Amino acid sequence: MTFLDWLQNDTAGLLTLAAVSVALLLLLIMRLRLEPFIALIVTGVLVALVAGVSVTELVGTPIKASDSLFETGFAGILGHIAPIIGLGTVLGAIMERSGGADALTGRLLQLFGPKGAPLAMGVTGLVLGIPVFFDIGIFVLAPLVYVAARRGGRSLVLYAMPMLAGLSMTHAFLPPHPGPVTAGGLLGVGMGWVIAMGLLCGIPAWLVSGVWWGSFIGKRIQVGVPADLPGGAAAPAAVPGPSGSAGEADAGDGDPGGGTGGVRTAEAAGPQTAVAVAAPPSVALISSIIAVPLVLILAATVAGVALTEGTVLRDVLVLLGTPAIALTLSVLLALYLLGIRRGTSMAELGRISGESLRPVGMILLVVGAGAFFGKVLQTTGVGDALAGSMTAIGLPVIASAYLISAALRIAQGSATVAIVTTAGIIGPTVAAGGYTQPQLALIVVAVSAGSIIASHVNDGGFWIVAKYFNMTVKQTLMTWTVLETILSVVGFAAAALVWAFV
Repeated sequence: MTFLDWLQNDTAGLLTLAAVSVALLLLLIMRLRLEPFIALIVTGVLVALVAGVSVTELVGTPIKASDSLFETGFAGILGHIAPIIGLGTVLGAIMERSGGADALTGRLLQLFGPKGAPLAMGVTGLVLGIPVFFDIGIFVLAPLVYVAARRGGRSLVLYAMPMLAGLSMTHAFLPPHPGPVTAGGLLGVGMGWVIAMGLLCGIPAWLVSGVWWGSFIGKRIQVGVPADLPGGAAAPAAVPGPSGSAGEADAGDGDPGGGTGGVRTAEAAGPQTAVAVAAPPSVALISSIIAVPLVLILAATVAGVALTEGTVLRDVLVLLGTPAIALTLSVLLALYLLGIRRGTSMAELGRISGESLRPVGMILLVVGAGAFFGKVLQTTGVGDALAGSMTAIGLPVIASAYLISAALRIAQGSATVAIVTTAGIIGPTVAAGGYTQPQLALIVVAVSAGSIIASHVNDGGFWIVAKYFNMTVKQTLMTWTVLETILSVVGFAAAALVWAFV
């Protein structure tokens, strides 16, 4: 048997090929600074060729390529997630421009009082984080955190950590954010179940990481509001990345992971946060618009289980609860109630929507390339070899999903890359396991939880947090890095606990 035959046919050879492919992917992203979506395509093509996949099967022919691994890999996931991510992005942008964040924060500060201000900031991050990307949430809420910290006379950390935990939890575990939407699409789980299990596992994780840890560390690390931020009127002009460049927050996908999104700066965020209206919308209105897609999607999930197929009520609920339809309805409500009815022209709303969608392209490219990479692993038998190995050592699939995702996240910083690569690796195991929808949703939670662990210097989100909240690298490691790790571990522990009962 030749070395190439061993790589292509022997279990040990396929496992070696898997290890080399991941190592090559990390090398291209970390050392050569190649864009992740390009690195995923290069690695996928090389693995396919080495594994013996024919050129025709890989890329098709000049006449027909629709059945090729390349096109089916990209198209299989993008048709599912592109409208969800795009509509969610537009919804968040309209809500942010309307002044809804100010209204929500102000009402919660009144409700909780001065002593409960840190918790109020946490709830604000939790609610606003559903429609708004992580980095945009920071740009919008940081000035309000500065005001709360200055009024309370206590450490900025005490107010920032609960808010950051809320934003990060919703980003990691709940649609329409790219992480859970992508994992759910790749593993074939309904969004209603992802929402249900994301809330069930995410809320305890937020309470521990944001409320408890935020209160604990906020009393021990003193960070003041900088003198040049008068209650938070200004923010750093640019966010230095790990090598001194403007920070890439993966955050074109809204995630606190690094590297897949476009560059975000405070200057770029300025026009978005500066457009404040004289009379912001009510908290009830903002909350209702956010709740519409979540309620519709959950109702469709319940209808699919509880109602007889073919009944009118079931069909209506399933139609309205289709994620893209539910988000479209929510966006239309936001356009009218937060825009047209308040005097904003359709031209201005169109401009806001167009600006918000600019970073989405990079997210979709990374997700599509990751899906192609996963398709290659499945076709070549690498995924089956990994699945067999995990079964042989007795490691539950939910634990394998978490550990693989966490390792990839720590190594290269990008949550999106960690998610799409992990989903490709565990896909054959999941497909052959006969898991129920709740179990699949818990696997999605585990993958998403692993993808946010231990944010550190290779993560653009780390640098955004450090600069916006006036912390040194050491202080950021002691606060934000630990917060993300607690959020990840508790979220996974909650998923593992629920797994035992479903």
